[in-house]
Amino acid sequence: MPRKIYALLICMGLFLTETFAQVSMTVQLPPVGVLVKPQLWNLVLVNAGNRPAAVRVLLRLSDAGTTQPVLTAVTRTVVLTPGANQLQEKDLAPVQYEYLVMTTDRRPEGLLSPGSYLACYSVVLDGDKAGQPATEDCIPFTVEPLSPPLLNMPTDASVLEQRLPQFTWIPPAPLQLFTDLNYELVVTEKREGQSAAEAVQTNIPVYRASALRQIFAAYPSGGVPLDTGRTYAWTVKAYNGRQFAAQTEIWTFRLNSKALMPAYNSPYVSLKREVDGVVTNCGNVLRFAYTNETAEADTRYSIISLDNGNREIMSGTITLQPGNNLLELKLRRSGKLKTGAYYALILQNSRDERWRMNFTYNPEENTATE
Repeated sequence: MPRKIYALLICMGLFLTETFAQVSMTVQLPPVGVLVKPQLWNLVLVNAGNRPAAVRVLLRLSDAGTTQPVLTAVTRTVVLTPGANQLQEKDLAPVQYEYLVMTTDRRPEGLLSPGSYLACYSVVLDGDKAGQPATEDCIPFTVEPLSPPLLNMPTDASVLEQRLPQFTWIPPAPLQLFTDLNYELVVTEKREGQSAAEAVQTNIPVYRASALRQIFAAYPSGGVPLDTGRTYAWTVKAYNGRQFAAQTEIWTFRLNSKALMPAYNSPYVSLKREVDGVVTNCGNVLRFAYTNETAEADTRYSIISLDNGNREIMSGTITLQPGNNLLELKLRRSGKLKTGAYYALILQNSRDERWRMNFTYNPEENTATE
């Protein structure tokens, strides 16, 4: 190869290397407050050269806690003029995404699931056959719900009259942020001299329930017996799939020295649209959960006898709130239900949907919990 051509190629290589090194990046990503994918693309790319440079931006988004990749993305080629270039998603679109977690919103303008992330950006210049990034940067950030889940019952520092508490809480908001919302309930003993937060962080839980889909849970009759002489702390964590999203504050409770142990635990049972063979024991109070998607002020209920040709035994109207409802229907002194008999509760809403649960009536079993 002639020496002049060889020297020219070396000079071109040095020029290209210098050009590649002359692009720098500043990611304008707030540590909190990111909610949608377009917010990931607020960048300043500085072309320190004296001629335009064609580049693409690559993004790798990972869970900050587990390092599990969530998604990767690459922009179209954009031309940087010499100097600073303020870029947004509209300047880089279309962006090609590859989703590595099933719970991720797959719309280009979609919401990011709550959690802690690490966003790593690379700028690659077109024409670089080696594909080496001209500049890289990694930024941690957190997606938080506008409202975390909130504890509801039992209230903080309450004294309970029964040994098998019912725990209820309010979901985080907005719910649209979550594609696979589930909860973890933790109950632990609070020892003398400990704060409630210390108890949850350091003590072994007396009860832990994971992957809960409802906003309530009952302490199991087969769990570690709760002691009337001790104080307990409880909290609820919200997850989107397996990714941690938010946590409630931590409340405490204790049992009255004369707290009663019911013959069985009487939880809230979710009504279902389909007919199944599941039967719940019920005493003088029928507890059930219903999601009021139509935001009706009330709805009609009926109780039918499964032992007597589905004959209607009771009926009436129940007042509702929009969204999730934990409801109780008192059956004491009705005189219409027979001990040990099988019944079905049916709610019929304005969309003519029939929501139901099956139960057997044993009035003496939860007298102590009323």
